[in-house]
Amino acid sequence: MMGGGSVYWGRKQDSKEVKGIAVMFAWISIHDKHLQNFVDLYSSLGWNSLVSRADFLNVYYPDRAMSLAFVLLNELLEVLKVRTCPVVFVAFSGSTKACMYKVLQIIQGTGEGQLNSDGSQLIRNCVSGQIYDSSPVDFASDLNAQFALHPSIRKMPGPSKLVSWIAKGVASGLDGLYLTGLESQRAEYWQTLYSSVELDAPYLILCSENDDLASYPVISNYARCLQDLGADIKVVKWNGSAHLEHFKHYPIQYRASVASFLEKATSIYFHRIQKVGERNGMHDEISELICDLQEAAVNSNQSFRRVAVGPSDHFFLPSSAEHHHDKESESLQDEQRERPISLPVPPSINAHGVLGQILFDACVPKNIEGWDIRFSGPVKGQVSSHRRSLFPGIKCNRRSRL
Repeated sequence: MMGGGSVYWGRKQDSKEVKGIAVMFAWISIHDKHLQNFVDLYSSLGWNSLVSRADFLNVYYPDRAMSLAFVLLNELLEVLKVRTCPVVFVAFSGSTKACMYKVLQIIQGTGEGQLNSDGSQLIRNCVSGQIYDSSPVDFASDLNAQFALHPSIRKMPGPSKLVSWIAKGVASGLDGLYLTGLESQRAEYWQTLYSSVELDAPYLILCSENDDLASYPVISNYARCLQDLGADIKVVKWNGSAHLEHFKHYPIQYRASVASFLEKATSIYFHRIQKVGERNGMHDEISELICDLQEAAVNSNQSFRRVAVGPSDHFFLPSSAEHHHDKESESLQDEQRERPISLPVPPSINAHGVLGQILFDACVPKNIEGWDIRFSGPVKGQVSSHRRSLFPGIKCNRRSRL
């Protein structure tokens, strides 16, 4: 299924003064005006905001969540390809199930849909922190029915009860229809959130004991499991704020916690980029050294090839004029040194000629093993009289097997 929500920039400035990008995951439980307050908060801290707003049905249809996740990541990649910067994921309420966990699967390569390896690696290098506000939420029993109602509707007196019944009936029907699928999705959902530790980024969880949707025991258990997995996590808990109203009731503390966390995320990002740069620099030095060795090997092979040539090959031979120290002959020496010289094929020796008689009769040692030995007479058992008669006047030579 296609669709799944919308993606837009809450704030997008191209100035180099922008410190990073806050990717906000929102759901139907947060009003547009309320969401704009968070965009303004991160903007005042020098961060751009990329907002993903998921539909309610994304909880039941993972394909819709996956589709929205791809739209979000492609939009984020277009900006990071121009200029890399720290990226912080900010999840509100049930958006972790409606979109965020699919984003984590894509960039970690654990889901069905994947980006190209370069794009995924670029995003992983930039993700420097995760913030959870009234999140994550565990989807079980009739909890989905509570999310089906807008917060403002739930607070309305009188008719809200009838609307609540209808919403619970619809959600319960969906739960019954997709009961088996939801249980498997729920296990996959929590497993993905736990695996986000591999991104090596810190966590900030903002919660309250009075939250009726994002249960504090669930959040506390999630934080403890992350800490056991080696995560750097900080939990800020309040007592008097409802779901998604922590910033409204505690603006100073909320802003201070977020500002401190963003500074930490920025520091982690630059430290990570420095390590990546050092690793790439070492790789470049090794590659350069290998190239130098390969070039030296090629030059050495070429020099060997200049020796192992046949009579018809060409050489660049030094001229004999190099032994003279006359300055006037230096240019002629250089010209002769670079001139290709074709070696003549040595003349063949006629065995019937005078030179042949001298070489075969006088210059060849007669009684030394391993040399070419001339036989002036027949040897019993080796050369027949018939073979000697075929070549009159020519003495037969046989080469030693050594």
